[in-house]
Amino acid sequence: MSPAARQFRVGPPRTWLVTGGAGFIGSHLVETLLSNGQRVRVLDNLSTGYRHNLAAASAPAPERFEFLQGDIRDPAACRAACAGADVVLHQAALGSVPRSIDDPKTSHDVNVTGFVNVLDAARDAGIRRVVYASSSAVYGDHPGLPKIEDETGRPLSPYASTKAADELYAHSFANAYGMEPVGLRYFNVFGPRQDPKGAYAAVIPLWFDSLFGGPAPFLNGDGETSRDFSFIANVVQANLLAATTMDPAAVRTVYNVACGARTTLRVLFELMREEAARLDPASARVNLTHRPARDGDIRHSHANIQRARDLLGYEPTHSIGQGLAESARWYHQEALRSRASLAA
Repeated sequence: MSPAARQFRVGPPRTWLVTGGAGFIGSHLVETLLSNGQRVRVLDNLSTGYRHNLAAASAPAPERFEFLQGDIRDPAACRAACAGADVVLHQAALGSVPRSIDDPKTSHDVNVTGFVNVLDAARDAGIRRVVYASSSAVYGDHPGLPKIEDETGRPLSPYASTKAADELYAHSFANAYGMEPVGLRYFNVFGPRQDPKGAYAAVIPLWFDSLFGGPAPFLNGDGETSRDFSFIANVVQANLLAATTMDPAAVRTVYNVACGARTTLRVLFELMREEAARLDPASARVNLTHRPARDGDIRHSHANIQRARDLLGYEPTHSIGQGLAESARWYHQEALRSRASLAA
């Protein structure tokens, strides 16, 4: 059971559509909803999600879980997924700034066209509440810290542009059709089930994989780049609060979802190495190598979370230290399981 499942109640049973539910964030939402007596349908094409995530997520109540394999770029798949649903948690996307720089068209097709397909299908199905994943990337070149929802700059990558476009479309659907979309600007989400493999893996899963016996870890840039890292339980909480709020002032807007604290990448690695060494002493001897900074990366990211506190009642339950401790245990178990499989 995910941490948020022990802390949040989502009301009487309803049918929830989670797009991208086989992925990292989506699978935690599925697990929490099922643990709270809800009916859950997942739409996922399994391009970046995994069946083993679905198995873990659906374990609390497989009889209330339905999986549809399909792509949000397919309007028919979106219509089938929305039929009979009461609320949508839209997590399906192609993440990663570098991926979008390598292939901007596919990022646009999935993140923008796919999102419009979901909104359109939800409208036709009579679903008013759509909670969707936006990103801190929309702040672009705006220099202000901490980041405030109404003060954004110019996007620095195609990925950032797709998320900014999603927010505009959500606003348009609210105005034109009376829907109640809520955007959540995620700030560097991390936690169990986040995939360390592949060319576009995020830094925390990559480094835990390295600390527990994987390839040598590397750092892009000088290490002074900072981020507002947010543990997965905080993100689950924000989604469910946004989906269930009855306050008219709390919908048709966007929120920062983070801890409201800033950590440099250099300090992050030190914290991770300390947690890993508690479980595997050999981790204490692992050191970083350096690579050039990446194109499109924001130098500093720090969220003001007051709007989410005031309108949603959001309050982070996990600091970065608490989240890293839980994550370290999960990645350590995964490393042990992998070694046992290879030895068999």
